[in-house]
Amino acid sequence: MSNSPIGIFDSGVGGTSIWREIHKRLPSEHTIYLADSKNAPYGPKGKEKIIDLSVKNTELLLKKGCKMIVVACNTATTNAIRHLRKNYDVPFIGIEPAIKPAALQTKSGTIGILATKGTLSSELFHKTSDLYANGVQIIEQVGEGLVPLIENGKIESPEMEKLLKLYLTPMLHANIDYLVLGCSHYPYLIPKLQSFLPKHVKIIDSGIAVARQTEAILAKHDLSTQEETRGNCIFYSNGNPEILQHILKHDFSVEALDF
Repeated sequence: MSNSPIGIFDSGVGGTSIWREIHKRLPSEHTIYLADSKNAPYGPKGKEKIIDLSVKNTELLLKKGCKMIVVACNTATTNAIRHLRKNYDVPFIGIEPAIKPAALQTKSGTIGILATKGTLSSELFHKTSDLYANGVQIIEQVGEGLVPLIENGKIESPEMEKLLKLYLTPMLHANIDYLVLGCSHYPYLIPKLQSFLPKHVKIIDSGIAVARQTEAILAKHDLSTQEETRGNCIFYSNGNPEILQHILKHDFSVEALDF
């Protein structure tokens, strides 16, 4: 099993921000990435639907021989990962907003979080907030409309500019000094976000932490690859593969797959 691939899924192309960090840290590991763009975004969907989609993605990755599953979607993690861990024998790595480092490092006492509705309304998010952000003011903002624009290749569009300004303005009025990105799609907005935010506001996402955790769990279960050559990376999309191809540049190819 140690030379089998790591499976990664997201509600579209955003989870490639997590895949990049994993591939950078573990370049010899084989990976299979599923972009469930047909069902993006997961955020507005109910918990049962999110679990159903996560089960579908997991079973497809297991059929392809994956030794571990990375749920590279905040909404799927917060709503479905407990169910997945209970029902499947492989290790699962989840992704949740990096509230802890922001809460520990804030000097203004106020942090912002930009996330999907599914993440912000989840039990896991509230538990994490209560545990690490006691005494810190959190300005929560649902990033409604951001994922569809990213999925349709409209990061530089006027619609994106309008939404980001709308969502960030209340946070700046509240004097945030950290902005936590609570969706794996959002790291692709970092250049746009930086153009709106003052230089002292730091942006935090979860990619590096997830890559570290992936490495640790592989070692713990004796699943780290024994190969020393560069890993094979396979990408599937059930939406428009050209969007994922554009994000990956020409380094990797994307296969259309109906799932």
